[in-house]
Amino acid sequence: MSAATGKRLAIVGATGAVGQEMLDCLEERNFPISELILLASARSAGKEIPFRGSLIKVKELTHDSFADVDIALFSAGGGISKEFAPSAAAAGCVVIDNSSCFRMDEGVPLVVPEINPEAIKDRPKNIIANPNCTSIITLMALYPLHQLYGLTSVIASSYQAVSGSGAQGIVELDEQIKVLGSGGEVTDEMKNVYPHQIASNVIPQVDAFTESGYTKEELKMFNESRKILSLPDLKVTCTCVRVPVHRSHSVSVTAQFEKPVDVAEARAVYANYPGINSKDDPENGIYPVPLDTTKKDDCLVGRMRKDMVLENALTLWVVGDQVRKGAALNAVQIAELVE
Repeated sequence: MSAATGKRLAIVGATGAVGQEMLDCLEERNFPISELILLASARSAGKEIPFRGSLIKVKELTHDSFADVDIALFSAGGGISKEFAPSAAAAGCVVIDNSSCFRMDEGVPLVVPEINPEAIKDRPKNIIANPNCTSIITLMALYPLHQLYGLTSVIASSYQAVSGSGAQGIVELDEQIKVLGSGGEVTDEMKNVYPHQIASNVIPQVDAFTESGYTKEELKMFNESRKILSLPDLKVTCTCVRVPVHRSHSVSVTAQFEKPVDVAEARAVYANYPGINSKDDPENGIYPVPLDTTKKDDCLVGRMRKDMVLENALTLWVVGDQVRKGAALNAVQIAELVE
């Protein structure tokens, strides 16, 4: 398809990390675009961003930015989405929103294209939600197994990279590592993103705590897994941990199923499944690590074994780039499905 017959596409939050990753994905996948509109805050308006050999000037986001726009990818936070996404949808634009703002709205499909692509057809509000990054990465590993055995429960612990907190998370980690490496100590003034030192440490809190004792991030896994898989009774418990890694989230998962499981059969199911590959030969030190998936499209699964506590259960390790498949790429894949 030529650019002349492509989509008029807008990116809200074009200057942010996920917005930049969206541009990379659009270019790499040769997404058909007749016009690209880059939108951001007033302070970013006027910046020029390269795309397909040209420089595109960023415009200020307003409620009138979406006239004649076919698709808008939103990645500027929940507050911006809540304010501007309804205006875009009302203008006839299909909104693909990366925030948590609309995910649990009954009138908004929550989509992972490899899992429930048909869900985008029913979008009465003209908004499609991109799931949480940890939910996407985990379900990429679990959905093929669900098709084999019938998923009934999930116990997960995530090990989440500092880039999940934005660019300042990376800056804070690097500054602390530098100080520690020179023999110094991390002071309170160096803890702006995280409540504790992140260098040489792990922090069992990725989001705000709720009255249940679970964080918001952990409850996203609970609620979003049920919605994406159309399993309203799925049992899910999750602990989310921040680790001193730049990019790519890792998740330890124990999944229980209706049917008896077979490790060889389970491992083989990934051979022909899009977006996820098996890397599972632990005797030879072969299993996924965050560096394996950074800036890569596919998630990786390994350390697969029968669980020793639960019946009909598998324990496994899945890794994926949370900026890419966990955010930007998933949104672009949704856009590719929009007719």
